[in-house]
Amino acid sequence: MQAQLQVAIGQYSDKGRKPTNQDFHGACLPREAQRASKGVVMAIADGISSSEFSQIASQTAVRSLLEDYYCTADAWSVKTSVERVLAATNSWLYAQTQQGQGRYDKDRGHVCTLSALVLKSTTAHLFHVGDCRVYKLHAQALEQLTQDHRVHISPQESYLGRALGIGGHLEVDYRSFSLEPGDTFLLATDGVYEHVPDEFILAAVAGDSSLDLAARHIVEEAHRRGSPDNLTVQLLRVEQLPDPQAGDLQRQAAELPAPPILEPRMVLDGYRILREIHGSSRSHIYLAQDEQTQALVALKTPSIDLQSDPAYRERFLLEEWIARRIHSAHVLKPCTTARPRRHLFVAMEYVEGNTLAQWMIDHPRPDLDTVRGLVAQIAKGLRAFHRLEMLHQDLRPENVLIDATGTVKIIDFGAVRVAGIVDGAASDRGHEILGTAQYTAPEYFLGEEGTSRADLFSLAVLAYQMLGGRLPYGLEVAKTRSLAAQKKLDYAPLREIRPELPAWVDEAIRKAVQPEPALRQGDVDEFVHDLHHPSPEFLHQRRPALIERHPVVFWKGVSLLLFVALVGVLGLQAGMR
Repeated sequence: MQAQLQVAIGQYSDKGRKPTNQDFHGACLPREAQRASKGVVMAIADGISSSEFSQIASQTAVRSLLEDYYCTADAWSVKTSVERVLAATNSWLYAQTQQGQGRYDKDRGHVCTLSALVLKSTTAHLFHVGDCRVYKLHAQALEQLTQDHRVHISPQESYLGRALGIGGHLEVDYRSFSLEPGDTFLLATDGVYEHVPDEFILAAVAGDSSLDLAARHIVEEAHRRGSPDNLTVQLLRVEQLPDPQAGDLQRQAAELPAPPILEPRMVLDGYRILREIHGSSRSHIYLAQDEQTQALVALKTPSIDLQSDPAYRERFLLEEWIARRIHSAHVLKPCTTARPRRHLFVAMEYVEGNTLAQWMIDHPRPDLDTVRGLVAQIAKGLRAFHRLEMLHQDLRPENVLIDATGTVKIIDFGAVRVAGIVDGAASDRGHEILGTAQYTAPEYFLGEEGTSRADLFSLAVLAYQMLGGRLPYGLEVAKTRSLAAQKKLDYAPLREIRPELPAWVDEAIRKAVQPEPALRQGDVDEFVHDLHHPSPEFLHQRRPALIERHPVVFWKGVSLLLFVALVGVLGLQAGMR
């Protein structure tokens, strides 16, 4: 049995000396599969005492987080998932505030503070807005992990600077850190931490038989010391961390045997092999037929040389995991079957057509509208990845298929980066470059993590190559391993190859292949728009001087003019004699 994430939790809340309890708290420990993919969540909220609706606000904030977080996409990072849930909750609370007395006085609106911990794999993710607090317990002291968003006007007067429901925009503090077995955390409202000393909390946690009992004793101590507020405490202790390969995907990769060398007419797990389509040092792809449905499929099997590499096997199976979660007409679909899998392979839909690499050979000088259409389709496929916080990272002509109807499909997900899986990774494999060098964005060669603008760079290189038949920087990008070297990269204007192309189209592509990611368009949609619509940014752009575009030609011309002038002067002097 692989070790799983195990935690102990204790909670206690009381209205204290107030007529109602406006605090709310909760935790969720899902079952094994969801605990591996999404983690454990604990949250605490404190409503403002001046509002009769604050109890509703705090209850809504905690319940929405505990319920909606587990409905977000597995591919999303913890940060993205929680922030989107909190943004939606804030919008609802703010709308309620605007419909009532809170419209004129925020202290009477649907307003609350919130602090939350999400433990996924071996990492803790902390989210905080307001003045609840999160502490980490050490042997002799409490370490405060959050910063109060309270503005002090005087020693007696203060107000919340940030909270849920105050405004339409929500700013949440976020941090993440590694976990160790035995790590213990405390979440508390101000009615507790302002009155109970650290020594008492540490003694209660160390001395009580359960965390629930410790939480109750801490609350009771706050009440005994005169706290006038609601009182809520949550405790969480990490009992066990997961093994490096605790997920279903990793277990499958470790347990499934590699298939034998396949030949035509052989049958593998219900698929009859027809012929080999493609073979490389990393994998083999076969055309096969499902004996049950008679459907044609592309069957991908691992390379014999890499079958014993655990990281390769895991990434191999990840391709199918990715394909099952992306729904786009421009991304290759997986083939599903109820039959049990007995070997390590991936079955995908079979697309009869040519790669973009072959298409460019067949169409060496395509018209602009045709290229625009192909780029727009590829962009739609990339957008489907980016919506799920995935990066393709290996967009190249060989990984784009065009079928008989002209429909484009992105294939090969072996280099895809999934934010949600990176969150749960137990070990850091570093910034490995998985894509093909000449189409890879320059930032990868600096050891940086890519963003959606890295895929945009690759798409723009394809657009340039389709129109110009070459690469915008040749093969120089992969050789530049510093910012200084990248700034010296020289873009070869498309109009030198295709003078009939509009200058603003050339400038749109130039912008998309800028070495600095921040100088590119914001996303692939903006790039597609720039290819179809003249942007004022490009229309009014100064044409570079001849010395900037062709310095050698410029100086040769200057030399020629000087020579002619010299000859003329010498001739004039000879005539005067």
